[in-house]
Amino acid sequence: MIAMIPARYAATRFPAKLMQPLGEKPVIRHTYENTLATGLFKEVWVVTDSDIIYNEITAHGGNAVMSKKQHESGSDRIAEAVASMDVDIVVNVQGDEPFVKKQPLQQLLQVFAGEDGKRVQVASLPIVYYEHIGVYAFRKQALMDFTNWPITPLEAAEKIECLRYLEHGIPLKMVVTDYMGVEIDTPEDLEKAEQLLPNQSHGHKFNGEHG
Repeated sequence: MIAMIPARYAATRFPAKLMQPLGEKPVIRHTYENTLATGLFKEVWVVTDSDIIYNEITAHGGNAVMSKKQHESGSDRIAEAVASMDVDIVVNVQGDEPFVKKQPLQQLLQVFAGEDGKRVQVASLPIVYYEHIGVYAFRKQALMDFTNWPITPLEAAEKIECLRYLEHGIPLKMVVTDYMGVEIDTPEDLEKAEQLLPNQSHGHKFNGEHG
């Protein structure tokens, strides 16, 4: 199983947010390094449309891949990148959530295990009071199907990509967690994240090796 981090440079509300400094490194490197540090994944990749983000990750020994096409959603960006990879489970980690933790991702992956897990195609995390967190795990085939289906009316209206699965009859398995990260959508969010840094591990060096 692998983790893919879709990372657009442009952002409507907070341009270049993934390259904003958070402590000693930009947001996207915190996300990459903390995802890698969970030890849950054979590989972790940043999938981006930006030379700047690509160079930031690869210059520090990380894995990144440039998107070949323009994409409407993170899932489409990931689907292009994993199409030729021999993998079963793909986890989409949001690039703007720098404080990735092992335990909720482990909970998410567990739903694919065992006999019952064989029926699960797509899973996601909501926190205890049922706010949805945009972390998804997919079987590769479900992700390939997603990118071949047209955008559905409900998805277009609500701008929520997982609705495409529901409108094509693919149920989403929701996993309850008590984890609520900090999503960087505004400069104020970045300030909030800065305040959390002293309580965080200050970096997991990565050198291309994977657990």
